[in-house]
Amino acid sequence: MIKTTVILTKMLLTNDKTIRRALLRILDKELLRYRKQGRDVQIFEELGVQHGTARIDIALVNGIMHGYEIKSDCDTLHRLPEQVEEFNAIFDKITLVVGKRHLYQAMHIIPDWWGVTMAKVDVDKGVYFQTIRKAETNQNQKGVSIARLLWRSEALSILEEQNEAEGVRSKPREFIYNRLADVLEIDIIKERVRNTLLVSRGNWRVGLTPISNGG
Repeated sequence: MIKTTVILTKMLLTNDKTIRRALLRILDKELLRYRKQGRDVQIFEELGVQHGTARIDIALVNGIMHGYEIKSDCDTLHRLPEQVEEFNAIFDKITLVVGKRHLYQAMHIIPDWWGVTMAKVDVDKGVYFQTIRKAETNQNQKGVSIARLLWRSEALSILEEQNEAEGVRSKPREFIYNRLADVLEIDIIKERVRNTLLVSRGNWRVGLTPISNGG
């Protein structure tokens, strides 16, 4: 009886692949609903942030940028404190999708304004989600961090439009991002970044190989 219980417990553990697949099915339905309303929206998997030093598992971009970070029962939380700092600087809202095993510990790491959704596996191996709390609006975003979502050429093009590219055209990209953050209000940067992602990166999910965030 004990062996049976142990085997069943292992079978019911969530993993990144099963959570991601189930979450994308839900978000794809939202994507279709938004598009029927005539709204631009895209889903990005493994979206690199901070010059690629971190990747958020899934980002839904429409009127805002909503990041979803997955921590399954089979993951660890070793990188979560670092990821919190990196993601806080960028996304309008963030939801942690977490297995039951890590729920308590994770909620002591993330800010109170992060949303929390618990992922479980039922006896038929289907994944279902339970909302613990909804994500609130982020008050900690940084313009330069958001600007880093742009490619160098895209950021420079925006500066050219603003007649603010003088002196940075030949500089490393970080000079360009900092100039952008200096001359534009953060809401304008967010709008330009969203528009660029929606228009120029529409096929981001195609051919992407998921990269681990270290648990």
